[in-house]
Amino acid sequence: MNLKRNLSEKLSEYLEIFPVVVLLGSRQCGKTTLSRMVCEEWDYYDLESGDDFDLISRDYSFFFREHPASVIIDEAQVAPALFKELRGVIDKDRNQKGRYILTGSSSPELKNNISESLAGRVGIIEMGTLKMNERYQKPLSPFYTILNSCPIKDQLSELKGLECPLSNDQVMHHFLYGGYPEPTQHNAAFFYRWITSYHKTYIERDIRKLFPAMNMENYRRFISMLSNLSGTIINRSEIGRSLNISEATVRNYLDIAEGTYIWRSLPSLEETAAKSVVKMARGYLCDSGLLNHLLRIRDMDRLYRHPGVGAAFEGLVTEEIIQGLRAAEALPWGHNYYRTRNGAEVDLVLTSPDGDRIPIEIKLGISTRRQALLSLSRFIEQEQLPYGIVINNAERVQMLTENIIQIPAACL
Repeated sequence: MNLKRNLSEKLSEYLEIFPVVVLLGSRQCGKTTLSRMVCEEWDYYDLESGDDFDLISRDYSFFFREHPASVIIDEAQVAPALFKELRGVIDKDRNQKGRYILTGSSSPELKNNISESLAGRVGIIEMGTLKMNERYQKPLSPFYTILNSCPIKDQLSELKGLECPLSNDQVMHHFLYGGYPEPTQHNAAFFYRWITSYHKTYIERDIRKLFPAMNMENYRRFISMLSNLSGTIINRSEIGRSLNISEATVRNYLDIAEGTYIWRSLPSLEETAAKSVVKMARGYLCDSGLLNHLLRIRDMDRLYRHPGVGAAFEGLVTEEIIQGLRAAEALPWGHNYYRTRNGAEVDLVLTSPDGDRIPIEIKLGISTRRQALLSLSRFIEQEQLPYGIVINNAERVQMLTENIIQIPAACL
């Protein structure tokens, strides 16, 4: 069964605006399936297939002459020369839209190739693994439409009307297994075999192919360490000392992990009224199922008892919100975290395209005590914001104070 994705409409819209649309994301997140669902009549070529690669790369000019439009080219990062050739093809008829879809993964240099060769000619869509609503085939939550479409002064009253289409059990099931599409349609035993193979393939094939001179054992140990640091502030020098590698190597490894779409760095919010802001980035593994696999968490009991469960849940919710905004947005939102050297902290601060800020605190529990709202309340007052949000596992939307609203994760 092909699952309906939130980005289907956005992909269709981009094809009406741009000659080329590029779908970027981790391997097996569903880029190819989405492309072929939206454009099911289009020709399809996979550059990781030797025959398709030879057909296209043998003579780019001939290929594009014979295929002037309606073509999906998968794993485009395999052929960097493709982008320069495609620029000439597009420039011969800049007014023709929706001609090609390219997909790409596992290539930190892919964006550079796109920006250098196809600037102004391409729409870029970044795709994650399944959001919760996609796993359970529910519509995208109105939460994202409210944030995108309502004036900031009206959002709080609109958010009060949100309802939860999912159950808490469904949220926690997604938290445990993550959102890679293929294993969601099978049992737990299949998932563990699949995710083990996925992790091994990522290290031993994808990374080795991209960086053949890199020390694979060091990178494997680095990814293992990242799983234990997911949801925390990343100190590169400490990681370097632990792994006996240089800070420059750690920086390079972080760039690779983020460039291959398994890791997200969340920058510190530095433009605030506070004077003592921590400036190091926080980060997390994008998919909670991969994270739990690396942490050897195989059931809900172990997940609840793990000391990093709170930080892992913060990562899950943050990624849910980022992916939801990307599906609904017209212009990109900023996303940061906030922490001072005195320990005041807000887990996620969203910045709208208009510059409005929405602070969000994320809690695993079903209730949030007033004492736990102090940092959020002070940030709202300090930055003179209209409201803030607490995301937790409560059963319903509820006002916790006059300007802090509780929204269950099941509403996302």
